[in-house]
Amino acid sequence: MSLRWKIAALAAATACLVAAAVGVLVHLWTARDIQERAEMQAFNNVYAAMDVYRRTGTLAYGALLDPPELPAALRHPADDDRHTAYDGRVEGNLGPSMWAAQRVGGPGGRVLAVQVNMSTELHTLDQLDATMAVASSIALAAATPLAVYGAGLLGRRLRRVSETAGRISAGDLDARTGPTKGRDEVADIAATVDLMADTLGRRLRSERRFTADVAHELRTPVGGLLAAADLLPPGETEDLLRARVRDLRGLVEDLLEISRLDAGAEQPAHAHVPLGAVVSEAVSRTGLDTDVTTAQTMETVETDPRRLERIVGNLVVNAHRHGDTPVQVTVEGRTVVVRDHGPGFPPDLLRDGPRRFHTGAKERGSGHGLGLTIALGQARLLGAELHLANAPDGGAVATLRLPH
Repeated sequence: MSLRWKIAALAAATACLVAAAVGVLVHLWTARDIQERAEMQAFNNVYAAMDVYRRTGTLAYGALLDPPELPAALRHPADDDRHTAYDGRVEGNLGPSMWAAQRVGGPGGRVLAVQVNMSTELHTLDQLDATMAVASSIALAAATPLAVYGAGLLGRRLRRVSETAGRISAGDLDARTGPTKGRDEVADIAATVDLMADTLGRRLRSERRFTADVAHELRTPVGGLLAAADLLPPGETEDLLRARVRDLRGLVEDLLEISRLDAGAEQPAHAHVPLGAVVSEAVSRTGLDTDVTTAQTMETVETDPRRLERIVGNLVVNAHRHGDTPVQVTVEGRTVVVRDHGPGFPPDLLRDGPRRFHTGAKERGSGHGLGLTIALGQARLLGAELHLANAPDGGAVATLRLPH
């Protein structure tokens, strides 16, 4: 159930409780007032009837002597005072009633009693209850749509904030909720989300600029190191130094590529190419022993072949570096699947996605943890979907689906 209907249901339930509480209180108060007025009327009638009876010996004000309907509590009063009792019996249109009685003469004398019928007042009370029930139903019917409408306004405002937060979490650092109406908690949440986005955007942009500046500044000295390595006499030292310099140059190029992807400075150059041929070429350029399976009829796709080769090459290298042979690449339709038979992707990588400089390998020197990050960034640039998973029988499976 959405927040809108929860608020509407809560408002309706609250209105029902208030109407029920008011109805019960009014009913109890009115019923008590009717009984007290009937008791007072019966008490006064007995007083007046007793006065007339003692002076004239006649019965007035509807008084009776020892009536058979008299409640048992009033048949034998303990003294000569006036007493009252409630009689809940209903006979036709008579009842419930309030009786008042007083003994005539000394002990053992007859009892003079007066009966006050409350049926009319109680019928009026029933009509009052029915009227309050109808009025409460009408009020509830009118209040519920208003509650739904008000809750809808609140829900739309909260949904706007939620959508903005979702866009920010998806990487859109320019997403903002913008000004919102009112000065309530929702407006405070929206302002806080926008402030969080501003702060996060500044920090990420600062980190990206730092990465790009460092990579750019390292590019020149690394090129100089590579040129200087060419001047060394052939030997083990020259080979070792050249390999390390090549690794350093690869790291710098990867950092530059990531910084350009983060900054949105890359634009794909689309072309119609045979998917199987591009994948086979990318695998062959890695120089690693990899099985490639393509369909007999190659699918022609519109994509950037250079970036596609980059993605496939990184996936294959990652499979050989962190997985185990055999490494298999399968091309079917617009889908490319790279699978190894190693331990599979770490659980945190499947949960949080690739992280920079986090390889998941216990040993040092097994890559810089940028290959999957670059592959994921290039896939997003191409509008493709890169899904990482583990096979049920072991091994990591990377599935690249190109868009139509």
